[in-house]
Amino acid sequence: MKKSLPCTISAITTACLCIAALPASAGEAGDWLVRGRIVNVSPDENSSTVRVAGTAVAGSGVTVNSDTIPELDITYMLQRNWGLELILGTSQHDVHGKGTLAGLGKVIDADVLPPTLTMQYHFLPDSNIRPYAGLGVNYTLFYDEEVKGGLDAPGAKVSMDNSWGLAAQAGVDIDINEDWFFNIDVKYIKMDTTAKFKNSTVGSAEVDVDIDPWVFGIGIGTRF
Repeated sequence: MKKSLPCTISAITTACLCIAALPASAGEAGDWLVRGRIVNVSPDENSSTVRVAGTAVAGSGVTVNSDTIPELDITYMLQRNWGLELILGTSQHDVHGKGTLAGLGKVIDADVLPPTLTMQYHFLPDSNIRPYAGLGVNYTLFYDEEVKGGLDAPGAKVSMDNSWGLAAQAGVDIDINEDWFFNIDVKYIKMDTTAKFKNSTVGSAEVDVDIDPWVFGIGIGTRF
């Protein structure tokens, strides 16, 4: 064990020196950066009480599960430090009852398409390690919603309102070689919806949900 720490420090130091020795992928206006990531969409949700036929069910609410998906993002560099990024990917989320409605289990299965556009500032465009931060807007489209579990019944339907919200991000590109780089990225997206049930086992019902996911991603990219 005493030898492992110096070896680990040596390996990290060597890796940093190797990255520093690589030719920097200096960015220019008009460049395109394309990244493929694996991302985890982790809702930081907060819901209202569930309303059945307009009456609130005390102590009730819903939770939204996370999902891990592939994602594609494309950045166009307006200037050496400024770029516009569009992220594309679709995730699937289950909604479960909680509190007094926890016994219902899963109540919604829905797909989510959340295209997000951010304006990024790239701090060190000439470096081999290039951090950036961004701020932008998200539009979330909910589709293929289905009623599940304890609320499902013949003819039951659910719809979820689409959403506009702000998005913030931070990340870093780390050169692998002259053509490819490693990417780490995190986003926070304001996302809210109202789910409306018809013909469920309790008749009509609805609930407001602030989904507000954190999106953690790693991947690789290239510039052209």
